[in-house]
Amino acid sequence: MLKISKISFPGLGIEEFTVDSVAFTIGDIDIAWYALIITFGMILAVAHIIFRARQVGMSPDTVLDYVLVTIPVGIIGARLYYVIFKPEEFETFFDVINLRSGGLAIYGGILAGAVCVFVISKIKKIPFLTFADCCTPGIILAQGIGRWGNFMNAEAHGGVTDIFCRMGIKNASTGYLTEYVHPTFLYESLWNVLGFIIANLIHKKRQFDGQIFLFIFGWYGLGRAFIEGLRTDSLYTSIFGLEFRTSQLLACIILTLCIAFMAYMEYRIIFKKEKFDLYYHVEKKS
Repeated sequence: MLKISKISFPGLGIEEFTVDSVAFTIGDIDIAWYALIITFGMILAVAHIIFRARQVGMSPDTVLDYVLVTIPVGIIGARLYYVIFKPEEFETFFDVINLRSGGLAIYGGILAGAVCVFVISKIKKIPFLTFADCCTPGIILAQGIGRWGNFMNAEAHGGVTDIFCRMGIKNASTGYLTEYVHPTFLYESLWNVLGFIIANLIHKKRQFDGQIFLFIFGWYGLGRAFIEGLRTDSLYTSIFGLEFRTSQLLACIILTLCIAFMAYMEYRIIFKKEKFDLYYHVEKKS
């Protein structure tokens, strides 16, 4: 998975340059840019979650209690999601736990993390949707940053294209011939950062707990539904004999559910004149 690639963006006036997926080496261990970039994204996500959590009366220590459990669970979920839909790539248990070989699926991490946050919230008697509103903008920001780890590996790209923002790739996987493809890592990164910005702009105007949570999941689902259709490395699942891109199908389902729940909540607010308490001061009431 670790390799040197020649990258270019001729339509943007960027000539060919070399990208090494290894940032540095410690002894015999290669430290990949992918790992460093993902870690950087996680740090920014945690910092933003702490910032938002303070506004609802939660201390940084409480947030870290979530983080210390949720991040490992999320990584396990991301790996299991990939393994389940690509079992042919794994022969032994060591292959399954060898994360350095690559193979993490963001949806697995998000779903496992969401369940983990829900369970911890129940244990701590903290409203799940209140904390979810604090978490999700940071998570989509981390995902937007993390996609640049895919860039350093010259992976997670789309099919051949002549679009103006096409990315040229030349490495072992292309037979050292330049292929011009959709830079889907870039599409998703920009989409996620835009979602993060919008979520922060509407945060003060939210009308009910869970609104930011639903917006972020719906926003990500909308973008992923289109972007996944361009990729060449999608995981597939079979339903009634028909093949579907797993993440694209899941994105459509999540988007539909988020729209339905948001419409329901808006209906309750507008037609039933219901009010929903915001900024639930968790630690003061616990």
